[in-house]
Amino acid sequence: MSGPDLAALAAHLDEETAVLLATIDAAGEKAWATPTPSAGWIVADQVGHLAYFDEAATASVAGPERFAPYLDEAVALGAELCDVVAARSRDVAPAARRDSLVEARTTMVAAMEAAGPSTRVPWYGPDFSVASAMTGRIMETWAHGQDVYDALGVAHPVTAALFDVARLCARTRANSYAAHGMVVPATAVAVELAAPDGQRWRFGDDGGDRLCGDAVEFCLIATQRRHRADTSLVADGAAADEWLSIAQAFAGPPGAGRAATEPSR
Repeated sequence: MSGPDLAALAAHLDEETAVLLATIDAAGEKAWATPTPSAGWIVADQVGHLAYFDEAATASVAGPERFAPYLDEAVALGAELCDVVAARSRDVAPAARRDSLVEARTTMVAAMEAAGPSTRVPWYGPDFSVASAMTGRIMETWAHGQDVYDALGVAHPVTAALFDVARLCARTRANSYAAHGMVVPATAVAVELAAPDGQRWRFGDDGGDRLCGDAVEFCLIATQRRHRADTSLVADGAAADEWLSIAQAFAGPPGAGRAATEPSR
């Protein structure tokens, strides 16, 4: 099969999922009811959210007809979709909630690997490849996992998935503008990041503006888990600065983001 290495992406997703579930397991059953930074959401809701959209991703691989009920529900509920999904199974026992994520994820990965990386599948925005779909599930796991780590007061373990998240976030500039009903400026923006292990990651073309800084902080901003004022990321140029203020890696309407906890730099 041509295209990105789905086995590698699946391994990264598995690793990111494993550290998340291990963290919750270590905190005990009470962890599932712990409030997270997402208003009104507990840890169990974050896990349920991931399971629901894994199921949606599996349906999308099966084709537009199978995915249609998920899309119809999103259209009907609009911005309330995620809150409705979160509330839907709050009475489910922690062990069952955990098992539902593992099962949904296992089924999804098998379906994606059978389809191949270049197969186009429907989603809540434009169609995209299976490889992009799996990368999106990695990003969502990383982002919602961050809410869990913040809720439990523990550090987010660094896994190989961080590169996938950073790469996807760097490619979602157009999505950020579309979510806000804005037009993407003609000026290109390159992203230059320092990874936790000392590597330097660069995404985008030369000849325009730049976003520079810590890879984790960039991902936190683009997934709207931190306000830019609480990071040391540097925007070099007006286009870079504007993108940083509206960055949104996930599909759907514009997210509320997080309030700054420190004065703006």
